[in-house]
Amino acid sequence: MSFAKWAFTLSGIYGLAIMTPMLFLEPAMIAAGKPLSHPESYYGFVGVTLTFQLIFLMIGRDPTRYRAMMPICVLEKFSFASVVWPLFLMGRTPGVVTVFATIDLVLGLLFLLAWRRTRLA
Repeated sequence: MSFAKWAFTLSGIYGLAIMTPMLFLEPAMIAAGKPLSHPESYYGFVGVTLTFQLIFLMIGRDPTRYRAMMPICVLEKFSFASVVWPLFLMGRTPGVVTVFATIDLVLGLLFLLAWRRTRLA
C-alpha cells in the first residue's frame, strides 16, 4: 500500500472512531452539568468533521486521482491545531484537547508528505 493510501485511510478510520461517539454524548454532558449552549454548532462541527473522514477514505482509495484535494485536507488538519494550541497556551481550553489537536497536526504533516510523494496522474 502506498504511503498516501496508508496515511489517508488510517486518518479516516481514526476520525470516524473518534467523532462518531460525539453524536451520542449530549446526554452524558447534560448529566455532568455541562449542557450544550449551542447544539447547532456542536452537531454542525461533528457533521462536517465526519464528512471529511469520508473524504479521507475516498482519497485513500485512489490518491493519485484525488491528489488535488490533499492540500485542502492539510488545511483541515492544521486549522484545528492552529486554534487549539494558542487557546491552550492562554489557559482557555483543557490539555486533553491539545492531545487531539496534536494528533491532527501530525496527520496534517503526513498528508503534506503524502501529497509531495504522490505523482501527478
